[in-house]
Amino acid sequence: MKRFNENETVIYTDSDGRNIDTFVVFETDMATGITHINHMDMKVQADALRLHPGTIEKYNLPMVDAFSFEIFKKLKDKYGAKDVPSISRDLKTEANHMHVLKQAS
Repeated sequence: MKRFNENETVIYTDSDGRNIDTFVVFETDMATGITHINHMDMKVQADALRLHPGTIEKYNLPMVDAFSFEIFKKLKDKYGAKDVPSISRDLKTEANHMHVLKQAS
């Protein structure tokens, strides 16, 4: 199975055969073989990806300026937050005693 590291520039081949340059947001999950890429926030099988020819394996950083780095950081924070388990608390119901008042005329 192919394994892609975080930040690597890859070429994604869609079902129509189009090649799209994108980068890996989260590395390949070895249990499922799925890689999270930036293009349309997709999670794809590793066999639909290939390493971009201009990439040096394991040392690629697609960001060449501070703006791109900030965008990547925000994407990572956005999608990484979903992996954090949420806190759930059981709600306790309280008895609500209604006092019926006399009907005013």
